Amino acid sequence: MKKIYLILPILAGIMFGSSGIFVRTLTQNGIDPTTLLFLRFSIAIIPLLIAILATDRNLFKIDLKDIPLLLLCSLCIIGLNLCYNHSMNTVSLSLAAVLLSIAPIYVLIIAYFIFAEKITSKKLVCMILAILGCLLMTGALETDWGNLPLLGILSGIGAGLFWAIYLMASKKSIENGNHTFTILFYSIIFISLALMPFSDFGEISNFISINPLLTIIFLILHSTFSFALPYILSTISLNYMDSGTSSIFLSGAEPFAALIFGFLIYTETPTPLMFCGFILTIVAMMTLSQNGAKTS
Repeated sequence: MKKIYLILPILAGIMFGSSGIFVRTLTQNGIDPTTLLFLRFSIAIIPLLIAILATDRNLFKIDLKDIPLLLLCSLCIIGLNLCYNHSMNTVSLSLAAVLLSIAPIYVLIIAYFIFAEKITSKKLVCMILAILGCLLMTGALETDWGNLPLLGILSGIGAGLFWAIYLMASKKSIENGNHTFTILFYSIIFISLALMPFSDFGEISNFISINPLLTIIFLILHSTFSFALPYILSTISLNYMDSGTSSIFLSGAEPFAALIFGFLIYTETPTPLMFCGFILTIVAMMTLSQNGAKTS
């Protein structure tokens, strides 16, 4: 494997980490959560369509038996994005990203109870360290519990849970012979159709009217950088490295990027204890991913 390809999952993680900038900007300009998701996914159809046309047009083919899993993936993507967007609007970008990045813990727990998969002592230690790191990052040990944005933290946890279920559902769909691009393409078509009746096109019109050229470019960048392109890059990276290695770099880059963006743009400066929690969680999750890569 050429080391140059390691930049692909890192870039994907940075792009995922930038989503808070787009979400907060759109929310502050009067775009409600449902309309925001409709914009993100309906526009993302275009780059994913181009990606499929550029790789293999057979990826458009699906069987009727694939639809239930694709609908489950669609539901999980909606839940993930609604929870994650709310979390980014109420807690720091870095905390929201970290709460999302612990999704592998939920995968381990679900797999333990449903598939009786063994949780090793190393995995258990990583899980405990990651949870401790998240606790430190919330600032719960440094502030009054009554001042904690509990709903924002619960939303971040919910985002991780939806992400975990999506990972398992999409893995099952891939085992059935579907490509990641196929899963994403049809999922966002289902999502766009489902969200269209509940989206406020007046809000979209008002936002675009602020400055048509700049706002349209912003919407394209939002959809491309916070959803389509990261998935495309991370999928391409799997041609040059195993999924475990790719996830290690992606899971480390996303929260770090969110931390940097939060600091530079929103002056979200973590306390020393919160920063230690950030590092602890990232190291624990990267170790867990590495362990998964070795055993897969």
